[in-house]
Amino acid sequence: MEREALLEYIRPRMPEKRYIHTIGVMETAISLAKKYGEDTKKAEIAAILHDLAKYEDEDAMRAIVRENGLDVRLLPWGSEILHGPIAAYRAEHELGIKDQDILNAMRYHTTGRAGMSRLEQIVYIADMIEPDRKYPGIELLRQTAEGDLQQAMRACIHHSISFLVTAELPIYPLSIECYNDYLGEEL
Repeated sequence: MEREALLEYIRPRMPEKRYIHTIGVMETAISLAKKYGEDTKKAEIAAILHDLAKYEDEDAMRAIVRENGLDVRLLPWGSEILHGPIAAYRAEHELGIKDQDILNAMRYHTTGRAGMSRLEQIVYIADMIEPDRKYPGIELLRQTAEGDLQQAMRACIHHSISFLVTAELPIYPLSIECYNDYLGEEL
């Protein structure tokens, strides 16, 4: 599908503020893909569709997990974790997207995982640093993303884990594995 068709597909599935966020993620992902030699079309598709399921009913998302053999570790988690894998499922089964790199970039855009591809890293980072985001430390993350993709990913997963620990929130196991993977580069 082309950009306009994808945007038309997602727009009714989210509030205007999330749609604006999605446009920012798309533009940021395309920019990072150009910078780091990744396929810009794949970055565009994954970025447009990354929050496709963000506002779906959690019980309906859990039913998709159970009925379709998705990772059962998702079941106790809420929309913040469920929406990535469900978006990937919908993109594959409703839109016919078969490229596993695009689907994985969507699937892991919130949690990260060990061994991420460049496209997965780009979408993860773009989701965190798109222009509409505002939180302490974002300017440093944006600067890091301009210099080195691996360092940017490391900084972003560190920021995410630190936020969750400080807020005393549970951390999804793949996020811990992602953090350890990037930390392990120094060991």
